[in-house]
Amino acid sequence: MTLEKDINQHKFRNEYQKSAINLIYTYHWLTEKINRIFDEAGITSQQFNILRILRGAGKPLSTLQIRQRMLDKMSDTSRIVDRLVTKGLLKKNVCKTDRRLVDVIITAKGKKLLEKIDVYNDQMDSILMSLTESEAKTLNDLLDKLRNPPFHESL
Repeated sequence: MTLEKDINQHKFRNEYQKSAINLIYTYHWLTEKINRIFDEAGITSQQFNILRILRGAGKPLSTLQIRQRMLDKMSDTSRIVDRLVTKGLLKKNVCKTDRRLVDVIITAKGKKLLEKIDVYNDQMDSILMSLTESEAKTLNDLLDKLRNPPFHESL
């Protein structure tokens, strides 16, 4: 379906407005599809992101380092980490080099949960399979360009 049919709106001010609304609508559509997988695992997309970051790092990271790598820069990383610690998916240790800092590591239970979610990678990828690889690359280039315009404009 087209955006117009999906949201029952047939007139936009211009293509820029339509693009912005299309991005927002598509974000929510994609998030809903992917969150179904996380719901089954009993975690949020932000929690998944933190687990993924720590597994990929292969070493303990501070909450600041985790936050710098997160997709959702507005999240409260410390609060999310604490929830994952409560679930037994992460563990906190006092940093060996600076006792004021806390290192966060993924536990065996956290790795096992990610392994269960890994089974759904093909399913997550299939959401975008209506695009060719070339179209996906073009989309990535366009989205990168949108976030990094040649001029700096504040909203």
